[in-house]
Amino acid sequence: MTSANIRIGFISLGCPKNLVDSENIITLLMESGYEVSDTYEGADAVVINTCGFIESSVTESMEVIGEALQKCDRIVVTGCLGPRRDFILEHYPQVKAVSGPHSPKQVLHDINQLFPEHRACSRFKVPEGGILLTPSHYAYLKISEGCSHRCSFCVIPQIRGDLDSFSPEAVLRQAEAYVKRGVKELLVVAQDTSAYGMDKKYPGFRNYDRGDLYALTREIGKLGVWQRVHYAYPYPHVEKLVEQMAEGLVLPYMDVPLQHVNKRILGLMKRPGSHEKNLETINRWRSICPELTIRSTFIVGFPGETDEEFTELLDFIKEARLNRVGCFTYSNILNAAANELPGQIPEEVKQERYDRFMTLQQQISTELLAAKIGSDADVIVDEVSEQGIVGRTKGDAPDIDGVIFLHQKDDFSPVGVGDIVKARVTASDEYDLEGDII
Repeated sequence: MTSANIRIGFISLGCPKNLVDSENIITLLMESGYEVSDTYEGADAVVINTCGFIESSVTESMEVIGEALQKCDRIVVTGCLGPRRDFILEHYPQVKAVSGPHSPKQVLHDINQLFPEHRACSRFKVPEGGILLTPSHYAYLKISEGCSHRCSFCVIPQIRGDLDSFSPEAVLRQAEAYVKRGVKELLVVAQDTSAYGMDKKYPGFRNYDRGDLYALTREIGKLGVWQRVHYAYPYPHVEKLVEQMAEGLVLPYMDVPLQHVNKRILGLMKRPGSHEKNLETINRWRSICPELTIRSTFIVGFPGETDEEFTELLDFIKEARLNRVGCFTYSNILNAAANELPGQIPEEVKQERYDRFMTLQQQISTELLAAKIGSDADVIVDEVSEQGIVGRTKGDAPDIDGVIFLHQKDDFSPVGVGDIVKARVTASDEYDLEGDII
């Protein structure tokens, strides 16, 4: 093996925040002259960026490590499972190195240790802004690391530390680099985007009474591309973000994880809000930005959740009529405070509640999408193939929301991936739309 042909297989697991970490690691590896592929087949070493947020993701990460070890004897593990180093090495002592999340330089160091014959070289031309693992027309823009909340069901602060906001100058440079490369949609992500800047004071950038997010999104909005904000903790000052949506600076898409609405359960979760307050907030947001799409996530079967408290959650879903909703059954997570709560719910009860919740939300989603038939929408094109054209409206984020299947008249100019077109909605189902380009 020579220094010039060392090939690193790379497997990225988990959420978009983890995906950004993977992009940063791959960028460093390629800038140092390593070839990187998306498989461990035929690789000289494999890097696995793991997810360890819930037990199912821990299981998946461990299974992937085991599969990789059957193909390659040089395995480097990083990511959210990294803090459980002893656990990883107990099961797979053959693993060569383990590091925690957000550790690109450490991963490069670990790979260099495996290949002392390698000499850094500019073998690959890495584009400005680094490697993207998304399609070229959209990119995740990470603005901070960690979280300073202590939700009882979550261990992110233990894994990734407290909130650490990146400098606005660095974030804007990254956003500008992506736009120069042709990115048409920037998806702003963090563990808690709406807390951005609340841990630091950036001179000349603090334009609002709480945090810097709204100054940052205003600057990003000047770049002239779609800007979608994810993972907004429901602070009262998030209303400023909705105001920017009404202005057209940010897509009218609110991704806010409410988790529950019963005040007692929220107290056990160490989360804010209540049934009444959440409804008031949602109604106020919609009055500011009537075209707003709201996505949220909820947990059912939390320890101690009674039938009445679950029914209250269903009542809220009926009243709020949220556009996009994800639901999870509660599961214990290593070192989470909620593990010690009394009243753990049997698995069959959790599943029954999940099924009832999703059946109700599917009905609501079907009705909301049917109401769009006959309306016009701006659509970003994600896929053009012999099978047809697939895109997303402003109310749909990639991978987690619905799509719109587009039809085009033969005499229209061809469309390409990344184009933003106008479409008239002609049909719908539970989650997706169909429409004609106009």
